Amino acid sequence: MGKSKHSTPSPADMAVRMTTAEATVGALIAHGIDTVYALPGVHNDPLFDALFKAGDHIRTVHTRHEQGAAYLALGAALATGKPQVYSVVPGPGLLNSAAALLTAYGMNAPVLALIGQISQSAIGRGLGHLHEIRDQAGIIGRLVDFRARIRTPTQAAALVAQAFRAMATGRPGPAALECAIDVWGRSAPASGTPPVLPLPSQPIDEDAIGEAAKLLTAAKRPLIVAGGGAQDAATEVAELSRLLQTPVLAYRRGRGVLDSRDPLSVTLPLGRELWGEADVVLGVGTRLFYGYTQWGIDQELAVIRIDADPEEPERFARPAVALIGDAGPILRHLIDALRAHHRPSRHAEMEERQAKMRRRLDKLAPQIGFLDAISGGTARGRHLCR
Repeated sequence: MGKSKHSTPSPADMAVRMTTAEATVGALIAHGIDTVYALPGVHNDPLFDALFKAGDHIRTVHTRHEQGAAYLALGAALATGKPQVYSVVPGPGLLNSAAALLTAYGMNAPVLALIGQISQSAIGRGLGHLHEIRDQAGIIGRLVDFRARIRTPTQAAALVAQAFRAMATGRPGPAALECAIDVWGRSAPASGTPPVLPLPSQPIDEDAIGEAAKLLTAAKRPLIVAGGGAQDAATEVAELSRLLQTPVLAYRRGRGVLDSRDPLSVTLPLGRELWGEADVVLGVGTRLFYGYTQWGIDQELAVIRIDADPEEPERFARPAVALIGDAGPILRHLIDALRAHHRPSRHAEMEERQAKMRRRLDKLAPQIGFLDAISGGTARGRHLCR
């Protein structure tokens, strides 16, 4: 029986015959990627053919070394806050890029690695192919949050979509897709447009918001610690800091969340001192590494943690309150709960303390190392910070 003229076309009917490489490039473009940083090699030749054909929509930056490709993607991801892509050959190519990929994992940067492979039928057999490496997938799995291997043209768009979804879900991080040398060029009816994969919404725990608001309302010397997870919540961090007149300690990627010219914006040396005085610490998108491992926690200090990763808040010790999800919406709810709570300005106090700390560090710099200055040497108790 023939098809009804009114029947709905199936996905296969709407698909166009294309190679795995063409479907992959189409999916990258659909996700807003306009640049691929790469060191071309024989394992990925069809991918670069596809990139050349799509040159009106996406460009290829040849970096001359795999490490450069991966670090350029990392730098672009950190600078823009948007996913970036690089491509290298398998084996030595992957290993040359591994340092940047691991750094992307540590810095929560959305970097997608497109990594070549030897012939699909030879993977894992130890036949001695060019750039063959034992258990490449296992090595990649130690460096990224999501990995998969594209085995057919019809899988390409869906796997690219899954990789982008994984990079944006929970704690941001890198992803990797492998593709064998003999798969990139295979063709089949496929789509370069990935399926829509909406990000799961994280409900905000209003009871936890209430508990956090109570602690901050009662606090006499609160402190905010901002890490990389606060980068997209700079407006909310600044508003909460002004509302509570709370210093904001910026750590590593937290620098710049609150303008460094603001008297309430502090760095590690003064932050260590303020940690010793604090009765409530609000950690926003940070592991609170120095606080937990160097400066210490005691019964007088209540810790509130905001983090996209549900496993993170209790990694060192259970906090008084844990709020799981994106920092911006959570802080917005917290600000609304604290809207009527105003504190007198601490700008004069903080300007004086900032100047005092600068004078102190100028005197100490020739005598002691920077890490000793900020960590208190081997100090573990908070009483030693005071």
